[in-house]
Amino acid sequence: MKIKSLSVGLLLASLLFSGWLQAAVELNENVPETYIVKKGDTLWGISGMYLREPWRWPELWDVNPQIDNPHLIYPGDELYLTWEDGQPRLRLRRGRDVKLLPNMRVTPLDLAIPVIPLDEIGPWLKRHRIMDAQELNNSAYIVAADQQHLISAPGDTIFGRGPFPEGERSYAIVRAGDTYFDPVTEELLGYQAMDIGNAKLLSSNRDEITELQVTRVTEEARIADRLLPLQERILDATFQPRAPEVELEDAYMIAVDGGVTQIGEMSIVVINKGKFDGLEIGHVVAVYQSGDLVFDRVAEDNVQLPDTRAGLAMVFESFERASYAVILKASRPLAVMDKVKNP
Repeated sequence: MKIKSLSVGLLLASLLFSGWLQAAVELNENVPETYIVKKGDTLWGISGMYLREPWRWPELWDVNPQIDNPHLIYPGDELYLTWEDGQPRLRLRRGRDVKLLPNMRVTPLDLAIPVIPLDEIGPWLKRHRIMDAQELNNSAYIVAADQQHLISAPGDTIFGRGPFPEGERSYAIVRAGDTYFDPVTEELLGYQAMDIGNAKLLSSNRDEITELQVTRVTEEARIADRLLPLQERILDATFQPRAPEVELEDAYMIAVDGGVTQIGEMSIVVINKGKFDGLEIGHVVAVYQSGDLVFDRVAEDNVQLPDTRAGLAMVFESFERASYAVILKASRPLAVMDKVKNP
């Protein structure tokens, strides 16, 4: 009996080590056998309709290699649930097909169902980024304005000094905003690059001075504002929600857009982890709030209650040492310095 038990134990340990035994994805109750994708749906919303843990969507999704862009779904597509070896699988029937030439099909990517509401996140992302000190300090800047003005508006001429890459004609005007520090190590993580406006190149660089014209402002451009090559930063609709591949340690929400004190669903937050720490676009993280310190009347001492899970967030932009995430679910008001952990 001891030998048999030992053999079974070794077999189970071997299976666990090799990854053969994995917790099955759990479906919600009364999930639909079939679902027709509608305009306005999001992948996260559909995931939440089927799964108790929506970030495990890739484990449910059955990619069909015979379908163009198998990771994308579109309005009119039919999702249907099947079972393989006791495990649920979600399959897809294309609801549309545009033929242009024999053996060629093109599906407009901008019609794909996004992971999260791009109409809310996309415009915000175009106006915000996190830059490290070296990147910011080494960028071009406004050294003067026409007629020695201190501030400039659309149509005004400004003069820039510093590196202007060859071939770049359009520039973003940014200003260093909030400074982000790691709350544990106190390390500088970067600066918020505030969107001030745009400018277009008027003349080539001569005598280290470049002439530009302001084309757009959110507020008046000032002397010393930075000039960065304009980036077309478009939020990709194709990434999939998933848990981080690394174990998060000492991760926190360190800032929130708008300076509000309470954070709720669809709020955009800054996390003190980025690409350097293995945090990538599409990673879903859990938000925890620290447990209260209470007095134990029986033992007559203080005891720390465990952290309480209070929400879920998804990373939609990852920089070197910090990331932007959107709160997808909140069971209570969240706050800056709430903890971020693996879901």
